[in-house]
Formats: sequence, structure tokens, C-alpha cells
Amino acid sequence: MGCLRLGLVVAGIAVAMGGAQAQGLGNSPYSRIALGEFKPNTGGVRQMGMGGVGLAAPNATNVNELNPALLYYTGRTTFEAGFNGQYKTVKNATSSNQSGSGNLGYLALSVPLSTRWGAAVGLKSLTAVDYETNAIQDVAGTPVPTRVFTQAKGEGGISEAYLGQGIRLAKGLTAGFTASYVFGVIDETSGSTVQIDNRSDSLVNAVNRTHTRYSDFAFRTGVHYRYKVGKTLNLNVAGVYGFGHNLNGQKTVTQEQENRSGGLISTPNTVSDERGSTYVPALAQVGVSFDNDKNWSLNLDASQQQWSKFNSFGSAGTPLNNTMRVGLGGEITPDPGSVDHYFQRVTYRAGLNVAQLPYQPGGKMLYDRAVSWGFAFPLPTATPLEATTFSLGFTYGVRGNTDLLNAGSSNVQETYIRGQLGVTLNNRWFIKRRLQ
Repeated sequence: MGCLRLGLVVAGIAVAMGGAQAQGLGNSPYSRIALGEFKPNTGGVRQMGMGGVGLAAPNATNVNELNPALLYYTGRTTFEAGFNGQYKTVKNATSSNQSGSGNLGYLALSVPLSTRWGAAVGLKSLTAVDYETNAIQDVAGTPVPTRVFTQAKGEGGISEAYLGQGIRLAKGLTAGFTASYVFGVIDETSGSTVQIDNRSDSLVNAVNRTHTRYSDFAFRTGVHYRYKVGKTLNLNVAGVYGFGHNLNGQKTVTQEQENRSGGLISTPNTVSDERGSTYVPALAQVGVSFDNDKNWSLNLDASQQQWSKFNSFGSAGTPLNNTMRVGLGGEITPDPGSVDHYFQRVTYRAGLNVAQLPYQPGGKMLYDRAVSWGFAFPLPTATPLEATTFSLGFTYGVRGNTDLLNAGSSNVQETYIRGQLGVTLNNRWFIKRRLQ
């Protein structure tokens, strides 16, 4: 029965891998650059509630794919799914816009293969492209008032299907390795319409469409060391390195013309159809945590990514800069074994983080500052063989320029509130039962 359930879950994930595609969460002008809004390796709903930290925080309840070395601590077969939602306000010195939506965040399944070995498979979003910008500009020097309407839109993103393994090398020392298949599609459209006063026949939209399909493999490795520094205190240190890699792609660019209602008035013309690659830079992460091996942990993580080495189809595009991210967070469960008081068994999480953005318009360094909090609610029906936990994670943050008073130097600011619902199923599979 355990093997059958494992097969069904893996088959479900495989179906999702075949049809899933990264999706955005509301209009984000910053996702127009490079491969879109990059989502660093910050884990699932547990880590979200702690500010995206947990590289060095072992946990036997959730899937520890953030650091593959932590998969060794998988105590029971664990299936986890996360569902995202977001509402944001995008504004500059002259205008603002609100948007929001939701999607499937990730799927993951981890299995203890032996007393020294754990493994996991899963699917998650790596980047998201979701933007739309519109502008109107007067044309000077024309005998009749003339304006040009321009529009740019993009959607899609990159997803990652992975297989991770963690193994115990020595007392307190574990190591892990993750191999991923990275894939996705990004569609971008730019168009311009010339409007001449009193001439409706001039409303012809010239449209450029770029369709890029990506697929390739990526690899990540991690280590973790756990040491008892007191009677009830443990120190954990960890490191994770995501190797830089080329992402093969095929880019097709077409041109066409539309009328004012969006209907085609010319046959689409293929301008170029080329194969190339995009270099995704390496990501280095380190973490340290303290816990009492019972009901609390405190975590500090830092990461660095070499975005200055980004290159796509032979062009660096918009110049990018290396980035740093630092996060601090923790969790506490007042009394995990409480029978009479349910909320003593609830896990409470909180954290904060600050990250540099890889783009510097006008030479200004932009940041993403956020605070997070979350909860884990175990179902009262939990037994030593199986348990179900519902988790909530929330993040409130500000991305981009915080100076919106000067129209000449103002950039785009995003204020967002994100939420994630996680469902975690734990079960002891492959147990040989004796007849009664």
C-alpha cells in the first residue's frame, strides 16, 4: 500500500511538472529585466514565516529542500504543497496601480530511504515575468496634433523540477546534492500606435512578439554540521552553493499589425528564429542557527549572487550588479506535547530580511525590505504514524525606490503583502505490520 501511494504521488507531481509554468503575482515592472523576477533559494511555507531563512535549521516535519543536506533529517514520508497569493501597489511620482492574484507555489515529496539517507522530489517556480506598461508621447513638429501610444507586456517564467538527496557522513555532519531540470516559456510583446487627430484610420498598432522557450539542467550542493554546545542548546552551521549554468533556449521574434480592436490586418512575419543560451549566475548561501532540539530555533542566513555575469543570447542586456541578501528569523512551539491546550501545540514564526536588487537605475542601489510571520496548525487527529499540518506564512515588504517626491529621479516602488498556505502530510510508509 505504501508503494502504491508513493507511485500515485510521484505520478501526480510528474503531471504537474509537465503542465506547470511559472506565473507572476501581479504587475511588476522589474520582472521585465533578465529572466524576470528571480526567486532565490529561500524554501517553502516554513521558511517564509521566518523571513526566508532556515539553511541550517533541521526539521523533521517539513520538506527540507532549501538545503539538500537537511533531507537526512526526514523522519517520515512527507508530502507538501504551497499555494501563493499576493496584493501589491506599484507607483512612481506620477501614478500608481494595484494588482494581485494567486497560484500554485510548489509541490514536494521527501522520503527517508534509510537511517543515514533521505531524498526528495518536487516542483517550484524559479522566475516570474508579469508586467504591463503603457505610455503616451506627443510628436513635436507635426502640422496636426499627433501622439504615439506604446505598450509593453510580458508573462511566463521558469520552473524547476528537482531531485535532492541528503546523507549523513559522520556524527553531526551531513551533505546533500540536488539535480534540477529547469524549463519554461517567456512571452513578451511591444507595440506602438500613431494617432492623428480627426483620423480614425491611422490607428494601426505595430506589434513585435518575442517567444522564448528554455530548458536545461542545474545543480546545487549543500553541507550541514550540528554540534551540541550546552545541555539543551545546539549550534548548526550550513552552506549551499548553486552552480552557475547555461540555460539553453530558442527565441522567435515576429512582427504584425493590428487594428484598433486588436484584429490582424497583416500576416505575421518571422523576423528571427534563433537558438542560444542564457547564463544563470551562481548563488552562494551560508546560515547559522541555534535550537534546543525541542520547541524553538533562531536562524541567520546570508546569500550572494553574481548577477554581473548574466548574459542572454550573447548580450548582457541591461547591466546588472551582484546582490546580497540577509535574513533573520525564528520559530517557537510553546508545548508540542500539550494535550489540554491546542494553541500550545501551534508553531509561531517571525522574521525579517533585506535584499539588494540587481538593477541600479540612475546609479541608485535598490532594496527589497520585508517582515514576515507565520503559523503551523497541526490537526488534532495526529498519531505517531501520520499527521497533517496546515501552515500560513505572510510577508509585507517594499521593493525599489522609497523617494517618490522627485518626478525627475523617482523609480518604481512596489509595496506588497504576500501570503502562502501550506499543507503538509506526514506518514510512516513501508512499515511491516504483524498479524494480530
